[in-house]
Amino acid sequence: MYGGKADRKRPWRWRHSPLRRRVDTVETWIVLLVWAVIAVGGTLAGLLTAHAADASFARQRDERQSVRAVLLADVPQSASPTQTAYRALVKVRWTAPDGTSRTGETLATSGLRAGSSIMLWQDRGGSLTGAPTDPASASVESALYGAGAAVAVAGLTYGTGALVRWRLDRRRLDEWAREWERVGPQWSQRTG
Repeated sequence: MYGGKADRKRPWRWRHSPLRRRVDTVETWIVLLVWAVIAVGGTLAGLLTAHAADASFARQRDERQSVRAVLLADVPQSASPTQTAYRALVKVRWTAPDGTSRTGETLATSGLRAGSSIMLWQDRGGSLTGAPTDPASASVESALYGAGAAVAVAGLTYGTGALVRWRLDRRRLDEWAREWERVGPQWSQRTG
C-alpha cells in the first residue's frame, strides 16, 4: 500500500499467475458453476417440488368426500386378549355420488355389529379410497419433498463437479509428468 493506492486482493482462484495453466482456469469456472447450480437449481427444484406436492394434496382433498357406510356383518373380535385395537376386513354398503348403492370391503375396528355405520372416503366415481391428507400434514409433507429435491439436486451437482475436478486433477498430473520428463534431465545435468 505504498503511494496511497489500495491493493485489491482477489480470491486466489482468480489471481493472475505465470504458473497458471488452462486446466486451472477451467477448474475455477467449474467450481463457480457448481455452486451457482447448487444455489439456484437446488432452490428452484425445491420450490417446484413443494408446489407440485401441495397442488397434488389439494386436488386429492377436492376429489375425495366422506360417506357413511353400513356394516353388513359383525367385525370379529381380536384372537389375542392383550390386543385391544384390532381391525378386520368387513363388508359394507354405501351410497355413491350418483345415488347408486355400492358394496365392498374395508377395514373396521373390532367389536362393531352389523348395521352400525362408519365413516369412509370415496372418490368421484364412488370407489372407496383412503382419507385425504389434511392441510397441516400436506404442508409438512410438501416442505419435506421440496427439501429432498433441493438436497438431491445439490448432491448430484456436487458429485458431478467433484468427478469433473478429479478428471482435471488427473490431467494436470499427466501434464506435470510430461513436463518433468522434459525438464528433469536438464536439472540433473547441472547438479551432477
